[in-house]
Amino acid sequence: MNGNDRAFSILLCALGGEGGGVLANWLVEVARECGHAVQGTSIPGVAQRTGATTYYIEVFPRPMTELGGRTPVFGLYAVPGAVDLLVGSELLEVVRQAGNGMVSPDRTTVIASTRRTLTTTEKMPLADGRVATPALVDLLRAHARTLDLFDMTELAQRNGTVISAVMFGAIGAWIATSGALPFLRSAFEAVVRRSGKAAEASLRGFEDAWQTIERAHTAQNAAIALAAEVTSGLAKQAPALPAAVREAFPAEMHEVLALGRARVVDYQDAAYGELYLQRLGKLLHAERSAGDAAVTREAARWLALWMAFDDIVRVADLKSRASRRERVRREVNAGDDELLHVFEHFKPGVPEVAGLLPSVLATRLQRWDRARIARGQEPFALAMKIGTHTASGLAAMRALASLKWLRRRGRRFAEEQALIERWLAAIDRALPGDRALALELARCGRLVKGYGATNERGKANLLHIVDHLAAQPTTGSAMPRAEAVRAAREAALVDERGQAFDDVLRAHGAPPRPPVEQPVRLVRRASG
Repeated sequence: MNGNDRAFSILLCALGGEGGGVLANWLVEVARECGHAVQGTSIPGVAQRTGATTYYIEVFPRPMTELGGRTPVFGLYAVPGAVDLLVGSELLEVVRQAGNGMVSPDRTTVIASTRRTLTTTEKMPLADGRVATPALVDLLRAHARTLDLFDMTELAQRNGTVISAVMFGAIGAWIATSGALPFLRSAFEAVVRRSGKAAEASLRGFEDAWQTIERAHTAQNAAIALAAEVTSGLAKQAPALPAAVREAFPAEMHEVLALGRARVVDYQDAAYGELYLQRLGKLLHAERSAGDAAVTREAARWLALWMAFDDIVRVADLKSRASRRERVRREVNAGDDELLHVFEHFKPGVPEVAGLLPSVLATRLQRWDRARIARGQEPFALAMKIGTHTASGLAAMRALASLKWLRRRGRRFAEEQALIERWLAAIDRALPGDRALALELARCGRLVKGYGATNERGKANLLHIVDHLAAQPTTGSAMPRAEAVRAAREAALVDERGQAFDDVLRAHGAPPRPPVEQPVRLVRRASG
């Protein structure tokens, strides 16, 4: 049996809403239009980004006119080791299929998008749970016969179309350049033109993807260059630093320092950015004797995030920016002549409002809310739905965003600055005698993230480490304090409930966290 007597197999992986079914139907139509026997099947995925829907297509490479009335028998689903072309719109989904044995070094060509859509399991950890993109690329490069990578989402957005049209163009270009199937480009274009009112946009995405694959195949190192784009093409250029700041800090800190300073200035004002530099300058002065700035550089990352803590003013600012409206329009493929209604849902409670009030007023307001909760009522919150596509809604959001000046007068701002100083003081105390401990304490800044209960829990864990592991020698364990702090930090990031964190604290002679008061609410059972 030669190559022309074996069905050519294509496996497609698409996420919900990306038009994977339409893409599969387009490929079936092209095969039929070119006179070839074809069969397409699909296996549904599941929602919430825990798996893609897969579409499997088999095409007999010889036209029906050459078969003398015989009909090929096709398989219903992909078989490990027997896939010729694997195409996916999300990198990890393609790697999933490789893990299932659908990618063979001697047979399978892979065309995949470099854009990531995070899975549910990647979002669950309190730390950075993302799977490293370079590792995914390396895995595919090791297992695929040939590999083509490019950002399909960017092409789709640039041409105002859906990602299925881009995938269709990539498949057509690969088939044409490889000669795997005798399909004409005109057949692909004809199918797209019959697709409906969005045909012109689909053709633009089709053409862009076709040219991308063609250009890639003209150079011997095209696949390697496109893979490198994953990590290098997404990096943002750091804002410029003033000359005085560049002279005061070592060169290896300039990039992270520029980004951090720009973040806190955007969050509050130039004076706040100066406070950011002053705090880091104090750490750097204590670290100079070590010959580098590893501790200060690590602290710079998390200090910028902590100083720009989330509050209702920050949320209103981000949700009402013109750049966000433009991004939403791109994501939903809204044309210039189409109206787009955007509604923002807010539910600020007493903690958010009290955070902007002076301490006396904030205490009274929180005391009132605690009394309500003690009586069995739900915490007070004001649910709002604001349409930022309207003049009144956008004006309300911008009015709330303009309250930056109120932050400095509010209780939360003062509390956050005091906690930041406690963390930095612990690093500063450790630097002269135990630089490893200082570095681990700087890394503990990553515990402070998110908002609401998550943010409060992270700060409480950090302060518990500072007070009970860093401030005094550990007992009951031979592990140095730096290792004890590292173990506690990693445990706090792994387990949201904190059981692992408490176990590490006990193992190193530190007390577990004090129990947090929780209201008990009794609900009357309905009669009958």
